[in-house]
Amino acid sequence: MRCEKKQCYLESLWTFRYNKDIASEKTLKSGEKKGVTMDIIAKISEELGIRKNQAEAAVKLIDEGNTIPFIARYRKEATGALNDEVLRNLYERLTYLRNLEERKETVLAGIEEQGKLTDELKAQIMSAETMVVVEDLYRPYKPKRRTRATIAKEKGLEPLAGIITLQMLNTSLEEEAEKFVDPEKEVTSAEDAIAGAKDIIAESISDEADYRSRIRDLTVKKGRMISAAKDPEAESVYEMYYEFDEPVAKLAGHRILALNRGENEKFLTVKIEAPVEDILRYLEKKVIVRDNPQTTPVLKEVIEDAYDRLIAPAIEREIRSDLTEKAEDGAIKVFGKNLEQLLMQPPIAGQVVLGWDPAFRTGCKLAVVDPTGKVLDTTVIYPTAPQNKVEEAKAVLKKLISKYHITLISLGNGTASRESEQVIVELLKEIPVKVQYIIVNEAGASVYSASKLATEEFPQFDVGQRSAASMARRLQDPLAELVKIDPKSIGVGQYQHDMNQKKLSEALGGVVEDCVNRVGVDLNTASASLLEYISGISKAVAKNIVAYREENGRFEARNQLLKVAKLGPKAYEQCAGFLRISGGENPLDNTSVHPESYEAAQKLLKKLGFDEEAVREGNLVGLSFMIRNKEKMAQELGIGEITLSDIIKELEKPGRDPRDEMPKPVLKSDILEITDLKPGMLLKGTVRNVIDFGAFVDIGVHQDGLVHISQMTDKYIKHPLEAVSVGDIVDVAVLSVDVAKKRIQLTMKGIHK
Repeated sequence: MRCEKKQCYLESLWTFRYNKDIASEKTLKSGEKKGVTMDIIAKISEELGIRKNQAEAAVKLIDEGNTIPFIARYRKEATGALNDEVLRNLYERLTYLRNLEERKETVLAGIEEQGKLTDELKAQIMSAETMVVVEDLYRPYKPKRRTRATIAKEKGLEPLAGIITLQMLNTSLEEEAEKFVDPEKEVTSAEDAIAGAKDIIAESISDEADYRSRIRDLTVKKGRMISAAKDPEAESVYEMYYEFDEPVAKLAGHRILALNRGENEKFLTVKIEAPVEDILRYLEKKVIVRDNPQTTPVLKEVIEDAYDRLIAPAIEREIRSDLTEKAEDGAIKVFGKNLEQLLMQPPIAGQVVLGWDPAFRTGCKLAVVDPTGKVLDTTVIYPTAPQNKVEEAKAVLKKLISKYHITLISLGNGTASRESEQVIVELLKEIPVKVQYIIVNEAGASVYSASKLATEEFPQFDVGQRSAASMARRLQDPLAELVKIDPKSIGVGQYQHDMNQKKLSEALGGVVEDCVNRVGVDLNTASASLLEYISGISKAVAKNIVAYREENGRFEARNQLLKVAKLGPKAYEQCAGFLRISGGENPLDNTSVHPESYEAAQKLLKKLGFDEEAVREGNLVGLSFMIRNKEKMAQELGIGEITLSDIIKELEKPGRDPRDEMPKPVLKSDILEITDLKPGMLLKGTVRNVIDFGAFVDIGVHQDGLVHISQMTDKYIKHPLEAVSVGDIVDVAVLSVDVAKKRIQLTMKGIHK
């Protein structure tokens, strides 16, 4: 006679998938595929809101070894013009989902090896959409270290655990437990036997995937994040978290990162307060299927123990880890947007710039840099404390301005910046020629000046002189100069040192890569550090390009790149369109038209009555108006319509710089101290950093002021980036000033421009 499922479990010494007949009702719905690998393409297209054929094309191009900038710029036809941001998100999800599929295969193989893989379990694992679900399902079969439950199993107590779990006892539990007393196995009493059985049941409850999933959901939905001060009297930046209590579901990313840091620095104790009563009630409903006076009280104890000892700590770790990961992803995204704005600041061309690295004791380092970025002169002046040689400093500055025809001073915003600014303002009033000044963010300058690259660039300079040269170059070409610095050191993010460094580096490296390729670089002047961010060019190849240039003279044509060591046809395909040659053999080499489209571009020009020289002369403005039927023209040229539009745009304005459309830096005119600030004062400032809860604005005093998100606009916004970006020039009003804590609160609301 066929035995009932539960009796089968018991007769086979309890395989222990705990009420599987009840807990596994949520198996695959009818019609769902069983044991079929996830359709990654379909999943990605759904998540990103793009067509399946777009996702398919993008994945194919990525798998063929094409870079994101190349796909975004030169394979628009194939992808339906997906931009670099969407493509990077696609690449990230593709990597995750492929890793997920690999993990599923490993897990399935591991369970299969144990002889415990059922069709039902296989279907559950195959249909899982996250790593968490896969690991939950794998937990009961995962090789474990020696636990209280495994010790109890070694003592032969598994059948007793099965008896308790079946909840069908007619005799006393102690009487049943007496049968398992075995002094040789260190089970000396019925109490010992029951305790061991309880440990087995507790671990089984803990291992049940459905239970964990539900408890995790309940904790996220109804749990609260609590933090308290380890020393309530201690002063710290974490004082607002000394008595903190907020629902887990509503926690903002910056709060999570702040709590983590406060905990790591031993100022805070942080925990998640779960809805314990709801969780225990749920577990009791699932586990206790019969009201049996012998087993019900024991199972209630076991449920509480399983939750307190095994489930709760793990769930808290998982939720906090998940919250941290999401907070980091949000912070990295903001960091990336800020970095993009900084890198895409318009260059100030054609000016001789004086770079000024301010300092007190060691003096202010100066570097005169010509319009090409070449350092003409360096010196040190001592206008600040303790020397205070203001007049001597002014005399040196006047000589430099006269000798090199300096038109712009680039002053770093570090230590002694305000004191140096005072000297500059006085100097400009005393000289007859027009010289302007700008305060630049010197974040990362010290990192660069002490780097191997800076030593190679300026072997004869000390770190201060290198820093001063960097100050000047940051104005002349922010992108070319800032790529020399590790993006993490540029200082336009929050909590960057606390997060996953690999993920941060990859994300920021992607931002730099996108910016460099969007702008393009001059093949004959670009440094190796700039070239290595170009699509398809590695560090080694970048050095080889510079070495080839130094040995053979300037590049006259893009196809000369094929003579560079280790730069093969594939790398050439990826990089050629982003590298410019001005005054070369072919005027198209100074545009972003890819060599693969030269023939089409030449045919187009011929059809419209022009030759290539018209490109060099820049006489093709209004070209688009000469083409009445773009679709027909594209067919005649054998290219797609999108490619045709891009070619036309480039021919009309060859070598255009997208940075020209960005807001220009604001020239400084006067200076303020924090003590000069009064509530209601109207000021103009530059956005220096954007974070989750607001933006820091440089208003001309040593400390940046904070515009809280609630003070940015009259309408509701989810994130400050909806209102401002790094580099924006904004009108602000002072709300409050705390001189002691050096805090300035600003508002952008209610200001009539």
